[in-house]
Amino acid sequence: MPFPAPARTIGLFVASLMALDCGRPVINNRPATPDAQPRAPLSQLWNEPQDLERRNLLRGSATGQAPSTDLEYKVVKRDTTGFSNGYDIVAPDGWAWDIKVGPEAQTEVVVSRILWALGYHQPATYYVTGWKLEGTYEDEGAPARFRLESDHENEGDWEWLDNPFSNSQPFRGLIAINLLLSNWDFKTTNNRIYVSKGADGPVRRYVVQDLGASFGKPRLARSNKLLALLPGRVGTRNDIDDFEDTKLIREIRGSEVTLDYRGPRGEILETMNVADVIWATELMNRLQDAQIDDAFKAAEYDPALRARFVAKIRAKIREGLALRADARLSNEGG
Repeated sequence: MPFPAPARTIGLFVASLMALDCGRPVINNRPATPDAQPRAPLSQLWNEPQDLERRNLLRGSATGQAPSTDLEYKVVKRDTTGFSNGYDIVAPDGWAWDIKVGPEAQTEVVVSRILWALGYHQPATYYVTGWKLEGTYEDEGAPARFRLESDHENEGDWEWLDNPFSNSQPFRGLIAINLLLSNWDFKTTNNRIYVSKGADGPVRRYVVQDLGASFGKPRLARSNKLLALLPGRVGTRNDIDDFEDTKLIREIRGSEVTLDYRGPRGEILETMNVADVIWATELMNRLQDAQIDDAFKAAEYDPALRARFVAKIRAKIREGLALRADARLSNEGG
């Protein structure tokens, strides 16, 4: 029996919305076009980690004292925009921190430590509970990510598709690493240029600072207002079941590799090639399981959950490494 007209209309509407963003990124091994002239030193984005296998992911990039739970912090600004609430605060000693509460607090600490270990610039981040604020605030003391703000100035945002490192392998590898860790939030406002004082003058660093939308499953682009109306179409984060349900690679057909990603800004992933995925997974593979486990331990995941996350990360690394054995891919464009 035919559907009533309203039901058919709704069905067509939903199908049309899904068709707007149903494709997954496809890459091959076409050579990247190098910059005619580098626009900034690569060291502003990445430094090759000679000591990667020995890096302490329990501590991460932090070199100073962790935020104290014995102090009362002054709230400068409350942030109620975006997925996670938070605060800009100042400690009695003058150190400024950005606090994020909610499920992204854990994932951001973990991903920040992994990126730092791999040679990418990251701010000092801590997972803290029991913190105190001057005044009365509903979520005071809840599990939170503390990010140090007072050791640098923010010079603005930088674009995923237009930046000084677009045609460098470490930059394209950074995209692949975000894919592997299921970070699907490729907003420009997540990327900041940090400027700090150096012995010879200002030091500029390009940083992906908001990494909380990780370890879940990317879904259709929430940036599309119509798609955002559909239930369950926004990507998840900090969800082990969803993360275990993801892969790095959806399909290999001839010289083309379809990535297992259907979410916002898929065109960013299409700037990679197969060699970039191999490069990224070879770099990730240098991390020991104990190091990755330490990153999750720093965010206070329980041992059983840490083991599941580590196992899935390792499985996705193996997917990328397996591309080396496919002659169709390794010889493409050669």
